Amino acid sequence: MLDLSFDAPKPKVIAGATGDWELVIGMEIHAQVSTQAKLFSGASTTFGAEPNSNVSFIDAAMPGMLPVINEFCIEQAVRTGLGLKAQINLRSAFDRKNYFYPDNPQGYQISQLYHPIVGEGEVIVEMGAGVARVVRIERIHVEQDAGKSIHDMDPNMSFIDLNRTGVPLMEIVSRPDIRGPEEAAAYVVKLRQILRYLGTCDGNMQNGNLRADVNVSVCRPGQYEKYMETQDFGHLGTRCEIKNMNSMRFIQQAIDYEARRQIAILEDGGKVDQETRLYDPDKGETRSMRSKEEAQDYRYFPDPDLLPLEIEQEWVDEIAAAMPELPDAKKARFMSDFGLTDYDASVLTADVELARYFEESLGGGDGKRTANWIINEVLGRANKAEVTPRQIAAPAVNTAILAMVAKDEISTKIAKDVLEIHVETGRDPNEIVETEGMKQVTDTGAIEAAVDEIIAANPAQVEKAKQNPKLAGWFVGQVMKATGGKANPAAVNALVSAKLGL
Repeated sequence: MLDLSFDAPKPKVIAGATGDWELVIGMEIHAQVSTQAKLFSGASTTFGAEPNSNVSFIDAAMPGMLPVINEFCIEQAVRTGLGLKAQINLRSAFDRKNYFYPDNPQGYQISQLYHPIVGEGEVIVEMGAGVARVVRIERIHVEQDAGKSIHDMDPNMSFIDLNRTGVPLMEIVSRPDIRGPEEAAAYVVKLRQILRYLGTCDGNMQNGNLRADVNVSVCRPGQYEKYMETQDFGHLGTRCEIKNMNSMRFIQQAIDYEARRQIAILEDGGKVDQETRLYDPDKGETRSMRSKEEAQDYRYFPDPDLLPLEIEQEWVDEIAAAMPELPDAKKARFMSDFGLTDYDASVLTADVELARYFEESLGGGDGKRTANWIINEVLGRANKAEVTPRQIAAPAVNTAILAMVAKDEISTKIAKDVLEIHVETGRDPNEIVETEGMKQVTDTGAIEAAVDEIIAANPAQVEKAKQNPKLAGWFVGQVMKATGGKANPAAVNALVSAKLGL
């Protein structure tokens, strides 16, 4: 478990002309459910298909077509709720959210307003050593996505692609607990990480599989504390929603701009209007999209084609029993079992596949050495080549190389050379070491001869080393150079110190 003895980060404070202001942020994350079929039809959810090729009669709103719930989507929502330590509601219901737009052929969206499937939970967002924000989750509801309008293919016409229509989404709604742009980005990163560990959303923001709506408001210092005491939103400022954010960097920029925009309005004696806005990354500013709708504007009512959804506790318990190890628990285990630092464990557990890669590379070896190797050698090469670590070296390759290091057959320096040759040729590490003559020299006689030769050839340097023992490292370097880096470094150090009388 994550060490809960942390302090909350300080809120972001912006100095205005009339005093300080603090930020208050809540987020609505739309996460596409990882499933092969849509929420109420059997149509495919495959990304990148030809326009309007993944559309069933239900998705196209043909008369007489009735929705049928995809059970696996509900299972994924329950799994997500459990992963966020949230209340699972055994009884939930679907509602119609009515609005008219060309990419919404039904004229309504099937969603959950009054009775969501998942209730209150939480996400712990670490912001540094001993500093973390607990962000409360208000609810998770399941809903269908709308289609896509395309306006840039023809100067006179717009086109509609209904492939996304009916794709299942989980809307994860937070309380206004986030207090700055960096926290907001870190919250999205953490939530995305959890979803990927659970396998309930792939988190691909570029494809729109995870996107954020960001609610921003500002208040004077002390007002937020009053809200927390009373849960009365009257202590907070009027919020504006920034829609469809899919970049951590843009999320931070949009929040900072929007907060300063609101502060300028308030300090000028104006009033912030509640509205929905879009962020323009080219101009670095938000702009108005529409006035903020409330529930009554959408005329919600229970969907007459779908009975209330009732699930059994036994089924929820079965899902809970099959839950994977989540990031916080895995990080804590890596630190306790393998002696990793907080930083190393954070890097290796940031992605579920990287954590799996690390454990598969261990092979019974030293955890700290394996972590250093993967972070400094494999990840560095992978990031430079823009490939995955597995494309650089299979876990078995790491195990083989590190096993030779542990047995003093090769040095760490030679290990890097072995990896480089493997990357270039695909050859087996053991075969590389044998055929290339890279085995470490452990014969103390041969090493001693090299040490004696270097000392005899450099009497002036010997006197300097006796005056300043730190200069003995020069001799070590010369011996390693003379032996092609194959001499055992520990043996070289010991012999140099002995020969120099240090």
